[in-house]
Amino acid sequence: MSGLRIAMFSEHASPLALLGGQDAGGQNVYVDEVSRGLARLGVAVDVFTRRDAPQLPPVVQMAPGVRVVHLRAGPERFIPKDDLWPLMPAFRDAALAFALANGGYDALHGNFWMSGWVATELREPLVAPVIQIFHAMGKTKQRHQGAADTSPAQRIAIELGVIQAADALIAQCPCERDELVDDYGADPDKVAIIPSAVNTQRFAPVPRDLARRRIGLPQDGLVIAYVGRMLSRKDPRNIVRALALLRTRWPEVPPPTLLLVGGETSAPDPAATPEIGALMRLGDELGMRSQMRFVGKQQPDALRDYYSAADVVVTTPWYEPFGLTPLEAMACGRPVIGSAVGGITYTIQDGATGYLVPPRDPKALAERLAYLLQRPALRRRMGEAARQRVAREFIWPTVAERSAALYERVIAQRARQTALHMASFTEFAEA
Repeated sequence: MSGLRIAMFSEHASPLALLGGQDAGGQNVYVDEVSRGLARLGVAVDVFTRRDAPQLPPVVQMAPGVRVVHLRAGPERFIPKDDLWPLMPAFRDAALAFALANGGYDALHGNFWMSGWVATELREPLVAPVIQIFHAMGKTKQRHQGAADTSPAQRIAIELGVIQAADALIAQCPCERDELVDDYGADPDKVAIIPSAVNTQRFAPVPRDLARRRIGLPQDGLVIAYVGRMLSRKDPRNIVRALALLRTRWPEVPPPTLLLVGGETSAPDPAATPEIGALMRLGDELGMRSQMRFVGKQQPDALRDYYSAADVVVTTPWYEPFGLTPLEAMACGRPVIGSAVGGITYTIQDGATGYLVPPRDPKALAERLAYLLQRPALRRRMGEAARQRVAREFIWPTVAERSAALYERVIAQRARQTALHMASFTEFAEA
């Protein structure tokens, strides 16, 4: 695989972007970790993303073997991802010009539906196969969000076209494979399951007392942590409601502190992050505000302390295509209670590394919290099992190895198809 040149497209999610904001999350981490992992295997990777600030240089050497290419496509400022679709033809044309000027690529790897469209548009001009990962599917988002879904009207039709045109599709978990096959009619033989992962050096257990001291939390008392984007679909409000039920129905459980990590700014700002304001109002309404501690957006190297300071980590979104925060918490040796949706049903082993609960069900969450918070030995066992599961099943070097093997397989398949086509053409011409 050494010597391969891969173009990776990620129009809104740059690996150089800060994490934790509205459009910065799991896809940024995926592109960053996979590209670095591929480079360590001898694969050269160019990551194409949209230039969203005028000071960004055209090309950044992110790591040995990995370049980030900032393409001009629309105004050089942040634009929400759901408003980027009209800019994709310009993004495609800029990517094609760069590729042709730099010797082309052996394969094209699309991330998200818009970059998938760009990759499939460039498949023939660059004579390179396309490998596509969606990170989230439009039909699933529409099903769960309904009128709140702000995706462009063309999204699902574009996804259908990308699925048909791509040479291979990556699903991060079995339920995503089922979405591709059942909802979109994907050829099952084109779908490879390659779960995303976590950096187990960055996310590792820290002694609880040390972690609390570092982030300024009292040594005593129970702590529940939510780490992630502050969006309504992530439903941190469900946790606040569950804690209110915990206080009234299980008074024997000491009131825990709820650590809320995330937002658009490093200092919690309800104006910049409306969901923080909604959580504050809900906390006041339920009499829970004194138990809630907002800490704003934190960068990856600091997050291990926030996970490790907690007794339990909770994430109960309405839907989640895969979800990296449960894996990060598990890597830090903490049990996780998560919604029984999407990839969370794959990463959390119910009863072994944490618990699965129905989404939008604060009573079910409160019951599990009451049970777990009263059993420190069980929390320790689950945390140890969680760390072991991550180390065994969800590490980035394995993702990079599987991705590189998929590239090689698809490149070889395309070469065979091209050879057969040329042989048939020559035979026809000589007839």
